[in-house]
Amino acid sequence: MEELKIESTEKSPRVLFDPNNQRFELEGNSRPEDVRDFYFPIIEKLKKYFDNILENGKLEYFQDNPVKFVFKLEYFNSSSAKFLSDIFVLIGNYSKKGIKVKIYWYFDEGDEDMMEVGEDFSEMIDIPFQLIMVSQ
Repeated sequence: MEELKIESTEKSPRVLFDPNNQRFELEGNSRPEDVRDFYFPIIEKLKKYFDNILENGKLEYFQDNPVKFVFKLEYFNSSSAKFLSDIFVLIGNYSKKGIKVKIYWYFDEGDEDMMEVGEDFSEMIDIPFQLIMVSQ
């Protein structure tokens, strides 16, 4: 499966999905003009990736090599929050099917709102996030 790279803009986050290294990153601000057009292809690529793992019986490999999800969001609007929720639900569903994942949620020191959002997403899908405070 091919890598997905989307460079950040003033309104959209940088996306890096490197399936060969089991790594997904989302970084920056998320308030794209058409949030559905931005996130739908990302969600579809993740679904195909997870389905491929299940179809090819590679679950054993992922027990020692979890898929890593890194979220370093500075800001996201309510429309983006819906699609982020969709991504987390997708991750949670495939985790329940046996694909091991690790989720890293970064937030700036003093940004309690962003920390709490990470905690809320973690509770929503019942997967503990690694909450990482970044000092400024």
